[in-house]
This record gives sequence, structure tokens and C-alpha cells, in this order.
Amino acid sequence: MAENRHQALGLTDENVLEIFETMLLARRIDERMWLLNRAGKIPFVISCQGQEAAQVGAAFALDREKDYVLPYYRDMGVVLTFGMTAKELMLSGFAKAEDPNSGGRQMPGHFGQKKNRIVTGSSPVTTQVPHAVGVALGGRLEGKDLCTFVTFGEGSSNQGDFHEGANYAAVHKLPVIFMCENNKYAISVPYEKQVACEKISDRALGYGMPGITIDGNDPLEVYAAVKEAADRGRRGEGPTLVEAISYRLTPHSSDDDDRAYRERDEVDAAKAKDPIISFAAYLKEVGVLTDEKEKEINDKIAKEVNEATEYAENAPYADAESAMKHVYAE
Repeated sequence: MAENRHQALGLTDENVLEIFETMLLARRIDERMWLLNRAGKIPFVISCQGQEAAQVGAAFALDREKDYVLPYYRDMGVVLTFGMTAKELMLSGFAKAEDPNSGGRQMPGHFGQKKNRIVTGSSPVTTQVPHAVGVALGGRLEGKDLCTFVTFGEGSSNQGDFHEGANYAAVHKLPVIFMCENNKYAISVPYEKQVACEKISDRALGYGMPGITIDGNDPLEVYAAVKEAADRGRRGEGPTLVEAISYRLTPHSSDDDDRAYRERDEVDAAKAKDPIISFAAYLKEVGVLTDEKEKEINDKIAKEVNEATEYAENAPYADAESAMKHVYAE
């Protein structure tokens, strides 16, 4: 029997099966959205594929009753863990009135849901970082025991918003977890053309906070790092920068052709390290997952995605009369 790593982290067999199931659900929703896009049924997809382990492993390390998440546009795994449903994500893809993120007014990937403490994201990248710092400051002023968790790509770590947010959080020792999902490409620009330092986590030193680089393909390693960062934040020891190294398995979005800037061999090599396949292998090694159980999970998810697609496709669009709602005072 292989070494049982999850129990050492305080995770039960049920916990790790839920992590696996959530990763797989994110992947299956994403794959369905690409098919719908290519069929001309939904306008846009920006994928989580290849980054599910980092997203779900991290979100599981947080307190889903108290903490706030400020996800970036790929974070389907984070929002599913925090309570958004496949149906709600599909309503967003089809831009329907019931979409909880924006009532069908925003592109997919602009997550926001008050009841689950998912703070609305914006189209300009990295604006969520200072917002996360502000939420943490607000929580402190109100005497609340909360952490904020904010994600961004490695390209976003070059934006002023990241640096200002990191500096402020560190000076005021705010409970913020900054997680860079380093998928190696800022749209078409590879890492070595974006950043001169070896690791994004090296930037933490300049702000007086701990920085750690971890394997973003391993949900247990991500869970451990984010749990430690959350514990630090709750103890009043300030923010942490976590860099999760992963790989974007798809083009940047449904409007991008990645063949123009990366070799197929590189993408195929990354697909061979697919975090969903490797985590399933670990769960089988430790006797938590069987082939029968895996089939049962796959069948359940297929049904959920089919039902979500059908519901969202047939749901009504917002009334034209509501176009100016939330734009002008009423």
C-alpha cells in the first residue's frame, strides 16, 4: 500500500473523494462549454483545464463558512468548492437571466455570488488583489475571524495592483492568501519573457512576507500550503504568497489559437501529467478509489452536466427592459 498522504494532513477518505469529484466536475463542465462554443451556442470559454488541482486543493483548505474568495477568471474549481453549481455556471455560459454572477450581463469567468462569499471579479486583470486586501481589512475592523483568498495568473503578478495589494497587506499584517496560478503563459507570452526572477514567490521577500512555490498539479501539496497560510493569517501573522506551478492545457480562451506560440510536444507532455489522472492514481494506490467508484462518479457528473446544460439552454434571457439595471440609479 502506498503512503497515505491525505490522512497525515487531517483529511478523511471522504474529503479526498470530494476533492477528486470537484476537480472532475470542473473539467467536465469546461469540456462541455468548449463543445457548446464550437456549436455556436455559447459565445466564450476561458478554461480551468490543467489547473483544477491547484484550485480545488486550495479552496478545500479554507473555511467555507467564514472566508472570502476573490477568484480570477479560470477558477471554476474554486467557485464549485465554495458552493456554486454546475447549473449556475451553465446559466452564466448561456448568459441567461438566472445567472447568479451577473444576470447574464457579463462574460463567463466573472464569478460573483454573495451568499457563498465569492467576490465579483472584473475584466481588467488583477483588480481582485487590492479588493481582497480591502475585505481582509474590513474583516479586521469588524472583529471577524476571516481570511481572504485571492488568485491570479503569473502575468498578473506584473501589474501594479498586485504590488500595491501585497505591500499594504504585509505592512498591516492582514490575513490575505495571495495565490499565483502559474500556468506558464500570459496569453501567448511565455514565463521567461514576462519575469526575470526565477520564481514568482521570490517577490514575497520584497514585501516582508513568506513566499512558497509548490506543485500545482498535486491538490494535497496545495491544500497543505494554503492551510498553513490561512492559519498564519488567523494568528495575526499577516499574508502569504503561494505560487502553484501548473500548465494551461487549452488555448488562452475560445478566441485564441495557441498553435501560433507553443509546440504541440510541449502541450502533449503537460497532458501526460494531467492532475486529474495523477490524483485518481494516488487515490487508487491508497485504496480510496476503485474502478467501479470512479465510473459511478463519472456517471453522476455526466448526468449533472447534461441536466445543467439542458436547463440553462432552455432558461429565459433577461428582459430587454432591464438592460440599464445597476447602471443608473433608479
